[in-house]
Formats: sequence, C-alpha cells, structure tokens
Amino acid sequence: MSPSDQVILTMAGISKSFPGVKALENVDFDLRRGEIHALMGENGAGKSTLIKTLTGVEHPDSGVITLDGQVVQVRSPQHAQELGISTVYQEINLCPNLTVAENILIGREPRRAGRIDWKAMNQRARQMLLRLDVDIDVQQTLGSYSVAIQQMAAIVRALEIASAKILILDEPTSSLDAHETAKLFQVMRQLKSEGMAIVFITHFIDQVYEISDRITVLRNGNLVGCYETSALPQLELIANMLGRIMVDLDDVSRAKLKREQHLDAAPLLQARGLGSDGAIAPFDLDLHTGEVVGLAGLLGSGRTELAGLLFGIEKPDQGTMSFAGQPVRKFSPLASILRGVALSPEDRKAAGIVDELSVRENIVLAMQASRGWLRFLSKARQVEIADRYIKLLNIVTPSADQPIKNLSGGNQQKVILARWLATDPQVLILDEPTRGIDVGAKAEIQKLVVSLADEGKACVFISSELEEVLRCSDRIVVLREQAKVTELSGAAMNADTIMQTIAGSQP
Repeated sequence: MSPSDQVILTMAGISKSFPGVKALENVDFDLRRGEIHALMGENGAGKSTLIKTLTGVEHPDSGVITLDGQVVQVRSPQHAQELGISTVYQEINLCPNLTVAENILIGREPRRAGRIDWKAMNQRARQMLLRLDVDIDVQQTLGSYSVAIQQMAAIVRALEIASAKILILDEPTSSLDAHETAKLFQVMRQLKSEGMAIVFITHFIDQVYEISDRITVLRNGNLVGCYETSALPQLELIANMLGRIMVDLDDVSRAKLKREQHLDAAPLLQARGLGSDGAIAPFDLDLHTGEVVGLAGLLGSGRTELAGLLFGIEKPDQGTMSFAGQPVRKFSPLASILRGVALSPEDRKAAGIVDELSVRENIVLAMQASRGWLRFLSKARQVEIADRYIKLLNIVTPSADQPIKNLSGGNQQKVILARWLATDPQVLILDEPTRGIDVGAKAEIQKLVVSLADEGKACVFISSELEEVLRCSDRIVVLREQAKVTELSGAAMNADTIMQTIAGSQP
C-alpha cells in the first residue's frame, strides 16, 4: 500500500486570522494510518491553532479538511470526537477526586435496571487499561496516582469516548520522568501497530527522533515543510524551527555595532549560581548598563524560567543576585519593580493585558502598583502618561479609553511595553515581545529595544526568532534543557554556532 493510500486525514490550505494577527496562512497537513507524526514549532508557530481547527475549537477562515476521503466541517470538540478525533492535553482535564474507573467511563457507565453497574464499570475500566499494559486498582481516586498514570487514564478515556481513529497528544511528556516517558512511548507504539494515527506535539527534540515517523514544522503561522524523520538531520530541524535567514545590516544592526563600543564595564545586575530546582539550573549572568543580552534556545530550554527568576516571579533556592552593587534579598515582582526591573511576559493574553480595561488603564497599571493604591494617579495624570506613550510608541488606537481587547496584537504588545517604560526601569526583560504580530510592528519593537539600550537601559531579550536575537543582542546566552550552556559574543555570535549548541553538538 502506498503512503497516499494510507492517508486518513488531510488539511489543505488552512488559514485562520485573529484580530491583528494571521495565526495560520495556507497550511497543509496530512496524517497516515499507523504513524506517529510530530508537529513542531516554537511558541506562536501555529501548532495550537492548527489543532484547534482540527478539533472544532476554532473554525478556519479558509481551507478544507478531509477525513477518510470525505470532506468534513468540524463543528465542535464533541463533533470531533464523534468523527473519531480525540485529544489528550498537557493539562489533564479529569477529576482527581473520582476513581480511575469513574474518570474513564464518566457519562458512559454500564447500567443495570437504570442504575450504574459498579462491578461492570470497574471490570471494563481495568480491561481497557490492561490493553495498554497498565495494571492498577481502578477503584482508587485518580489523584492518588502519578501524573503518568493519570495520563494513561486520559488516553484510555479518549480512545473509549471517540472510538478514536486519530489521537492527538499535546506535550504528553512535559511532566514525566524518563521511565514514565518510556512507558508512554511503549503505549504509543502499540496503538500505532493497531493502526492508530497519532499527532505528537512536543518541544523535546530527542523524543521526536525516538518515536516519530514524520515531522511537520510550522513557523510564524506558515508551513516550513513535512519531512520523514529519518531523512531530517537534527540541526536542520532546529534551523527550520528557528529560522536562519540573515539579512544585510539595517538600522537596528548598525545601531548595535555602534553601541558595542560604549558598554559600561560594571554590571548593573549580577547573578551567581542562581537557580531554582525543577525550573532552571544554577547560572551566572552579568547584565551591564546600555546592553542587550539575548537568550537563545528552544521552547522548554529555560529562557522564560531564567527571566522569571530575575524578576522575582519565582524565588531562587540557591545562589545570589545583586543589583547596582547591592545584594538582592527580596524576590518578588513588586520588589523588582521598586528596584527598577520590569518584565514584559511571554503570554500577552494570559499574563500581559487586562482585557476589560482601557488602553490608558493598562498603561498606568505597573506605575500605580509601584506607588501603592493610597497614592492614586489622578485621571488627568493617567491621560497625560497614556497619551505620551501612545505617541512615543505609535500605538494605533482611536483613543486612550479604547478597550485594549479591541486593538491588534502588535498594538497590544506596544501597550505592555508602554506600561513598563512608564515605570522608568533600569532593566527591561522582554520575553517574546514580537510573537504573533505583523512584520511592521516587529521591526518597530526591535528598533525600540536597541534605542532603549542606547539610552542606557539594560535589556534581556528573548525570542524564538534566531534572526531577531542575533540582530538585537550584544551578547547571547544559549540554553538547553533548562540550563545555561554557554555565552557568546563577538564573532562567535552566529546562527551556525547557536544552532549547533542548541542541538548539543557544541559544548
């Protein structure tokens, strides 16, 4: 049987837009029976949106989905399950207070004389788990078992509910140890041998090469390509995910080259052996006035965790940090704001903007927090601050009182930057500040980062776009597997060296 005869699913020309951002643009994806197909890409690449269009959470603006040779329009997640498409998410959405059997068969319990047949239900749940070589007491509460067992229960439930032909596993190994991951892979191979088509979403490169048959790579909402795993070198996969098309020196690059000659030798922020168990291994870092330090690495490498530690979102359990020559003893976001450190978070929607507030209210939020609620900013002062930064950052909005949720993604991102600039920070940590915004807005934010450094601010710049990190940064810290691997500067700051380091072929 040829590969084309084995195809169970095709998604052709899928496009999806949200206000201010093109999440998917003319993306193709196909899935074969009895294969494990890895879907790869950094945050903002479009993986989640593609899966949401397949499972009926979102409806594509254009494109065609074909299942078993028939064109389908997936109306809802329930409809997707009826079609045989089932998803197990990274966050297990079962009920830990119910038994394993109840979780697996909830809503589908076997009944006798109108009542639940508990004995039959427990027997059936146990048999279903034994199919995956999982032998546990199904009458115990789900929460009493490990995350790995809970995940197996979620997979069994997904297979039972949907009589699934297609199983989507979204970051299934993120909370598993090596033994548990090996067990999950054993189950995945068994399901594959039974003809199940599996979509495997992960950020662990080694696992992709261990378990998958094919790899589809997305970047910035576009299809980079679909490859046989055995024919795609690991370094090429990383290059496809990060993008490595370098451009001639532009205004940003020229400004950076000029600035490199005037960096202050004394570190403004200094970390020594700073770390947090389970988040980021101990690292050393110096951050100088007037420089941009880039953090490079794949999703899950520890970039966001390092930034969160510097800002005090997490408290370190080892090491020390000093700021302006003084030891830092209190780690919290408010303490960081008061000492002059700001963080623009990775997830603009969840941790950045406050949807129901206006542009003005969002801009003054951090400044008001630093003053305390007893020293309330007057409406006139709020308008003055908001208008200043709307003009400075070229934020496109009808007025400062426009609800921020009505702005484009790029303009929302500028509002978040305005919020922190209004506090006049000495250190600005920018975690994916250009994700999900158009090219024009990206260029404006890159220029802003460089200009802030020119004004004497110290910046930590995180981006999944390797080109951006190289263009904006004076030094680059490379992370892999939640640890700092190396620090690059000067001629060593090039795409090949960074990607080889990320891939593990460089120390």
